Amino acid sequence: MAADPVELHVVSDSTGETAVRLVHALEAQFPDQPFDEIRHPRVETVEDLRRAVSRARGRRTVVVYTLVEPELRDAMRMLCRRARLHYCDLLGQPIEAVRRVSGMPARMTPGSRHPLDSAYFRRIEAIEFAVKYDDGVGSGLHEADIVLVGVSRTSKTPLSMYLGYLGHKTANVPIVKGIEPPRELFEIEPAKVVGLTIDASRLSEIRQARARNMGASKRAYAELVQIYDELDEAAAIHRRLGCPVIEVSDISIEETAHRIIRLVDQRRAEAAVA
Repeated sequence: MAADPVELHVVSDSTGETAVRLVHALEAQFPDQPFDEIRHPRVETVEDLRRAVSRARGRRTVVVYTLVEPELRDAMRMLCRRARLHYCDLLGQPIEAVRRVSGMPARMTPGSRHPLDSAYFRRIEAIEFAVKYDDGVGSGLHEADIVLVGVSRTSKTPLSMYLGYLGHKTANVPIVKGIEPPRELFEIEPAKVVGLTIDASRLSEIRQARARNMGASKRAYAELVQIYDELDEAAAIHRRLGCPVIEVSDISIEETAHRIIRLVDQRRAEAAVA
């Protein structure tokens, strides 16, 4: 029998995206528990808070909130206690801890944006780089911070874009049966090369869906025997490169990206010591 859903009420004086990211990570820790996610963005007054708490009262609920104004945080805490709701203040304690350590007051501006600093422009440059050198286009392998190598539909492009968002210039090289990869791939710094692979059956499902959407022949694009041959060829190239390989069948883009970053950083550190 399925468990009753737990309501996760996300209350924020901005869009609530910070809290939502934590809520999604929280949900992933309880795979057998269904959740209903209810957002209350752009709250500005205590009356807005009362409406959110009233909607949650008497239900299986956890209230998660990101409120910058101390008065709103205090009011939310009091309202949740009166309604006997479980609650979590995501910003209050971190803001206070940083204030104490730094000796500087927080800006206390809801929805504050990151400044247009060097890190911002580095991210934009990295995203533009990923677009320019997507799917083997161009000759950016030497300039790249990270190079991804894998067969079609192993998430090379979305990974390159996400890694670009994180500030890492990423190029990707497709492995196509019967076509030799570019010579530069075997000349660049080995530590920055990461292979991608995927379960053959899963890849077949993805390609059949893509073929249907494009109105193309499934047989030419999704033949399982051909897929095994492609994956074997990819494995052989990965061995020639001596690169680590990540299996992407059942992990998210975000998790894959962070694994790639850890691998590249680790390999560069080992190469520096050697």
